[in-house]
Amino acid sequence: MHRGQFDVGALPGGIDLQATVESGQSYLWDREDGRMYERTAASGGSAWYWTTLRVDGEPEVVRVRQTDGELQWESSVDAEPHLRTLLGLDDDLPAIRETAPPDAVVDEAFDAYWGMRIVRDPVFPTLVSFICSAQMRVGRIHGMQQALRREFGEPVSFDGGTYHAFPTPDALAGASEADLRELSLGYRAPYVKRSAEMVAEGESDPAAAAEFPYEAARDALTEFVGVGDKVADCILLFSLGYLEAVPLDTWIQTVIAEFYPDCDRGSYGDTSAAIRETLGGEYAGYTQTYLFHYLRSGGREL
Repeated sequence: MHRGQFDVGALPGGIDLQATVESGQSYLWDREDGRMYERTAASGGSAWYWTTLRVDGEPEVVRVRQTDGELQWESSVDAEPHLRTLLGLDDDLPAIRETAPPDAVVDEAFDAYWGMRIVRDPVFPTLVSFICSAQMRVGRIHGMQQALRREFGEPVSFDGGTYHAFPTPDALAGASEADLRELSLGYRAPYVKRSAEMVAEGESDPAAAAEFPYEAARDALTEFVGVGDKVADCILLFSLGYLEAVPLDTWIQTVIAEFYPDCDRGSYGDTSAAIRETLGGEYAGYTQTYLFHYLRSGGREL
């Protein structure tokens, strides 16, 4: 077993681990205590979070928890460089906050969850999880991904326990729609299956979108079944590092109507461009994520 830690004080802006992995950015982490996405779940360093990643094609387990002054990890591999990417640990949060508009609601959101970082999840699992996100609460979306792991993911032994990797494109392409519906995917089942087939058969690769400028990358991702502009923006922001992306979900549409009505331009593309500029340009996705988590968690009545 490999173990290590990060000095939270050495990270620019620190980190709020719980907010980072339980804010609707990622559905690929889970809590060892089984309380993921419970609003009443205690914050703090007692909770271990785990996920899996692939290193040279092999599934590996990584666990992380936050204690006073440290971000501790243990893994089946040397996880330090992977965690720097997965949890955005090198992002300069104070500099990013300087790009946000000086609005009261923005300041409240940053203050409430200061240390929350943008995740960089693996792209195929992110594609699947956000296809599943349509008209779903965050807890339900997370539950679907854990069910997919248990049913179609490879078992991985670690520290005396058994975890499950996220299913490969081949595994989900080989699943029947009926099997996927049994995991509560509903009408999303054929979307997940067909998009997995596209990747498994080499027809399209979601990672290839990273080769394009932002708007072209968004268009490229909409080739996948079940991926519209909003889901594409989620993949770009929470996997491919496009920190300017602002997914226009119902919460952000409400933010626009309440606080930035001039940004409503009548179409996704035009509204997206306007709100990106208003929320800070190249780091607008960061401000959006703070607003999303703050408002979804009851920070203000809208």
